[in-house]
Amino acid sequence: MKHYDVIIVGGGLAGLTVAIHLSQEKHKVLVLEKKAYPHHKVCGEYVSNEILPYLKSLGVELNTMGAVQINTFQLSTASGQSTSTKLALGGIGISRYAFDNLLYQKAMENGVNFEFEAVASVSFINDDFKVVTESNLSYTSRVVIGAYGKRSSLDKKLNRNFINEKSAWLAVKSHYEYESFPENKVALHNFKGGYGGLSKTEKGTVNFCYLTAYSSFQKEKSIEDFNANIVAKNPFLHRFLEKASPVFDTPLTIAQISFAPKKAVENHMIMCGDTAGLIHPLCGNGMAMAIHSAKIAAAGIHKYLNDKDYSRTKLETAYALQWRQTFGRRLWMGRQLQSLLLNEKLSELAIKTATISPFLLGTLIKTTHGKPIAC
Repeated sequence: MKHYDVIIVGGGLAGLTVAIHLSQEKHKVLVLEKKAYPHHKVCGEYVSNEILPYLKSLGVELNTMGAVQINTFQLSTASGQSTSTKLALGGIGISRYAFDNLLYQKAMENGVNFEFEAVASVSFINDDFKVVTESNLSYTSRVVIGAYGKRSSLDKKLNRNFINEKSAWLAVKSHYEYESFPENKVALHNFKGGYGGLSKTEKGTVNFCYLTAYSSFQKEKSIEDFNANIVAKNPFLHRFLEKASPVFDTPLTIAQISFAPKKAVENHMIMCGDTAGLIHPLCGNGMAMAIHSAKIAAAGIHKYLNDKDYSRTKLETAYALQWRQTFGRRLWMGRQLQSLLLNEKLSELAIKTATISPFLLGTLIKTTHGKPIAC
């Protein structure tokens, strides 16, 4: 049975980033990820520039991948009323296919170990962890990080509160060929029962990812019917779907998405990224939050592994507190904005107000984004 300083369950943005950080500090790290790289994931694929200084300190340069520079945000209501504003920090358009693979290659370069296995169980015994995969491979470690995304069978085994609550959200994502979409723009368009984001990726394709209430979706027979009968009621999305050519054979989907509050520490596991808390996609900041949470976790874990006086209790308490202080307000604001934009009358009023006062829209964006991450 192999022993590691840290085992990371899940190799998305958060898991890969914390693996790079801790391996840079010479810790022995194992990442357990279900699928080999590269692969696509359901994601908005817009990331705020706030994470660039931190990634650079880890030796990761997104510009080498041809990432698209984005500085303009457009918002529209279901009826097509819209407004635009400049993004104070700006962001980057890059596919998860390319981004995750770039981080994976850097982690491998740093000596991180990978096993492409699904995890069956994580147990904490005598101040150590035992992790067992579905193929019955076993590993032990001093620390385990949960970075497996929005939901997993592990959540049930950990008896996490949110997993027992019904979740009515479904996400759909695909890439499209649509040359006339501006490279510097990220757009958020509402439709009845949901909203979708558009932005270009490093390949020049447009990522279209939307979130909708399952109750609305299930009234249609297929994604194609839902797109035609519901999504395309927004004039901007109608024009896009009419002229764009899909790249994927079939769209990617995720069901049972929960925005309920989660704990940042569960059964002594340090949770990162969406595993610790999921911000509403309309805020466009989930990718940056995942990477920032990885930095917070890595710094605390490094101290715990090197300082005998820094106990596990101190690590867990400090991480949970810093996570709340850093992301709590953003998550709260995301919930308020979603309630507003999914109310047809209120969203129309909000867009009218934002059109008159672009400063207000800029202020709302700032509340769901952070400052550049200090290194």
